[in-house]
Amino acid sequence: MKIRTLFLLLASTTLVAESAFAQESQSRRERDNRDRIERLEKQVRQMQRTVYPDGQPASTAGYYDEPVATRSSVDILTGRIDSLERQITTLIRNNEEAQYRLGQMETELARLRVSQETAAAAAAAAPPPVEEPEEVDVPERLISTPRFENQAEAAPEVDSIPAAPALAQNDPDYEAAGEDAYTQGFRLWEAGNYDQAITTLRAFEAAFPDHRRASWARNLIGRALLDKGEPRAAANALLANYRKDPEGGRAADSLYFLGQSLMRLGQPGQACKAYDELEDVYAGNMRDYLTERLPAARREANCG
Repeated sequence: MKIRTLFLLLASTTLVAESAFAQESQSRRERDNRDRIERLEKQVRQMQRTVYPDGQPASTAGYYDEPVATRSSVDILTGRIDSLERQITTLIRNNEEAQYRLGQMETELARLRVSQETAAAAAAAAPPPVEEPEEVDVPERLISTPRFENQAEAAPEVDSIPAAPALAQNDPDYEAAGEDAYTQGFRLWEAGNYDQAITTLRAFEAAFPDHRRASWARNLIGRALLDKGEPRAAANALLANYRKDPEGGRAADSLYFLGQSLMRLGQPGQACKAYDELEDVYAGNMRDYLTERLPAARREANCG
């Protein structure tokens, strides 16, 4: 009887101990699970702060009878992802093609730049083309025999000349007014205002055709054209002045400067004709200005 009682007591003690051990083990597992959940929640919050610095999204915690994603929603998302991947692939291909075309354009531009620089250097190194000057036709005798027969050529057409007060030759103010008009043109030429001088002198010639300064004005027009770098126009104007009035006050000067204009045009043979005419027609009657300069001009043109 005592043994049985002792056995029952031991069995009950063992059961109580096992029950207490089971309860303690379950409590420890619950604590471990709680710690793991807290640790996971802490990690999730840290991740949310990193991913959503402006604040974490609304809580989606809860339990649902339906699954989080259905088959249809997965198919929709899969389709959208495939579409985005195709678009990204297209963009990448277009970008690569654009980069390739841009590289080709840069290569072509570099080739063109080198070609232009080479052409420019070759053009700079090459001597300028020599243009054959068109000769001014100077006859063997600038005037015919008898000596002062007037066979003047028509003067070249000029631009419209500003109107000037026309005075009759017998007007008492004719000489003075003409002298003032010529002097104005001379001063403009002397100051280097060649275009204004030419306009003023042509206006003088139109208003005072019979003035004693008319030959002077026509000669000065030719000199102004020569000074401004138009030797061909100067040669025509000077030849016309000489042939229009061989006895004019500056007819001899026009012959000399005709020779100078022809030298500018690269026609020394024609220049010698003008110098020969000057010596033949005005020998002993030339101004000192011409007498001093004619020998050097003849040497420059290699006149015989």
